Amino acid sequence: MASMFSRLSPSITSMIRMDHTHVMAAFHQYQADTPARVKKGLADNICLALEVHAQLEEEIFYPALREVSPDEMLDKAKPEHDRMRELIARLKALQAGEPAFDATLLELMRTVMHHVADEETDLLPKAERLLAGQLSEMGARMTKRRLELLGPRSGELAGSMARSMSSGTMLAAAGALAAAGGILLARRTGGLTRDSGSAWHPAKWGH
Repeated sequence: MASMFSRLSPSITSMIRMDHTHVMAAFHQYQADTPARVKKGLADNICLALEVHAQLEEEIFYPALREVSPDEMLDKAKPEHDRMRELIARLKALQAGEPAFDATLLELMRTVMHHVADEETDLLPKAERLLAGQLSEMGARMTKRRLELLGPRSGELAGSMARSMSSGTMLAAAGALAAAGGILLARRTGGLTRDSGSAWHPAKWGH
């Protein structure tokens, strides 16, 4: 069963690209004139997604890649995650109506864009060359660990999604809903259908 799950799972590199796309879509929906309630919901969704994504990469992806190819980009990755965590902690201490909230979210966006660019141009292609036979098994491990990390935070996720819902934020919600649907399907069937990765797109800051 475990090996069947591994064969059916999306590759870890596809899952990382999908995570990038979902976070960048949420950034794209965050506008300077967005209502404070929606800003708070979007920011909470972004922060939760980044926290889980960073932990998954540090536990599963980076160690595997380091074993086959020590890389300067890998040395930069953990400090970049730590910087994201600092900005996330700052955001959580602010109110969405404060000017510093927008500035901090924008700084987080820029940090994430730089990090994503490094991964998508260097680390992910390298992993696809050097770890080709392991990518689906690693994707299955990432899915299992993601469920473990998100389970205790399901209430937090539901609350932030509810706050972020508006006519202008359906795109961001769609990614999270699709992920939730995949999780439910995996629980019911014991497997996942193969999915392809998608490239990230730079966020556009609204004025």
